[in-house]
Amino acid sequence: MITILGGSGFIGHHLVEKLQQMKLDFLSPRREDKLSDLKLGKVIYCVGLTADFRSQPIETVNAHVCKLLEVVRDCDFDSIVYLSSTRIYAPHLAPAREDDALLVAPLSSSDLYNISKIMGEALLFASGRHVQVARISNVYGPDFASDNFLSTIIKEALSNNKVTLHTSPNSQKDYISVEDVVDGLIRIATLGKRSIYNLASGMSVSNQALVNRIRQLTGCEVQFVANAPTIKFPPINVDRMREEFGFSPSNILDDMEKLIDLYRSSRGLWNDNN
Repeated sequence: MITILGGSGFIGHHLVEKLQQMKLDFLSPRREDKLSDLKLGKVIYCVGLTADFRSQPIETVNAHVCKLLEVVRDCDFDSIVYLSSTRIYAPHLAPAREDDALLVAPLSSSDLYNISKIMGEALLFASGRHVQVARISNVYGPDFASDNFLSTIIKEALSNNKVTLHTSPNSQKDYISVEDVVDGLIRIATLGKRSIYNLASGMSVSNQALVNRIRQLTGCEVQFVANAPTIKFPPINVDRMREEFGFSPSNILDDMEKLIDLYRSSRGLWNDNN
């Protein structure tokens, strides 16, 4: 039995769909369900906030730590996979590995997200329960309601035929498809032997490469704000996923045409959400 907590979110929803396709036994409780009354089996904890964490600090900590504490303290489960983030590796320079020490700055509002994820990880590892952590990079897919960077610029390209970026052409991140994330999470939950896994593509992609591809596919105009800052996240080492599961993730630049077609064909959905 696999239980998805946060099944209404982007990753959680895709996990539920995948488990249905695989005909595996699973639960996806609603927020109002009393979890302490259920036998949860293998839990995948998808509860969390992403793009809006700066404006919702209390909700961010509640999702990443406080709700998690309730599950650990009150619930009957065999194991738990916690969705963390490769964002916590900033400001690493070398390829980020699972066993690296982490650095945070409490005075920085941007680090609230990182600190809350690290606290969630630390709580689980101190609990004495069967715990695994998946540190996930920037997830792409048909996330039509999202205000995340990639979703926003694709919608701008299709709506306005113009994309304006507020970070420099040399800024770069690692992007991973939601299909690869779902596949990786199920493998970790059912077969994983290690405590922490980087769930990423292992490829850093620059803003320039992204918008070049979007411009090629949509014909949109692209401009960068003058003196835009360069924000570079470290390359992510995914050897652990490759060696244990034969993990071979997709490339965002190869998937961009399919992704833009999904946004184009579902324009009514994301227009309604804006």
